[in-house]
Amino acid sequence: MDNLSPEARSRAMRGVRSHDTTPERVVRSVAHALGFRFRLHRRDLPGSPDLVFPRLRTVVFVHGCYWHQHRCSRGSRQPKSNRGYWLSKLRRNRERDRRATGALRRAGWRVLVIWECQTHDIPRLEECISRYLIAGRTDRTKRAGSDR
Repeated sequence: MDNLSPEARSRAMRGVRSHDTTPERVVRSVAHALGFRFRLHRRDLPGSPDLVFPRLRTVVFVHGCYWHQHRCSRGSRQPKSNRGYWLSKLRRNRERDRRATGALRRAGWRVLVIWECQTHDIPRLEECISRYLIAGRTDRTKRAGSDR
């Protein structure tokens, strides 16, 4: 049973942001500090990725564990009220993520998904982002060199 009134729950859910969330800002800060430059929320790309590195043909999605159903403790929580609606919504979120990721990969983009729970360990997050984006630089250099 929900311990909030329907009005209070509605107000709380309206406050949930889709852009510029704390995990997203953490990832942007880390990527910028590592020297990478990016564009935000390119709506012309499938799924409107949170960070886009055009020169590296790489995109980053920062997913909330609950909203995108990660396999961590926070993501595995189930709604207690209006279950039918919320379970259906969460399932649609995962489907949409899968379609967007597939479309981006088919279009030649590299896709990195960073989960909210990963943003709590900054040194590990730095390593993950650095490794993935440096590999993207190396891939681009190899492909550019093979065109000659």
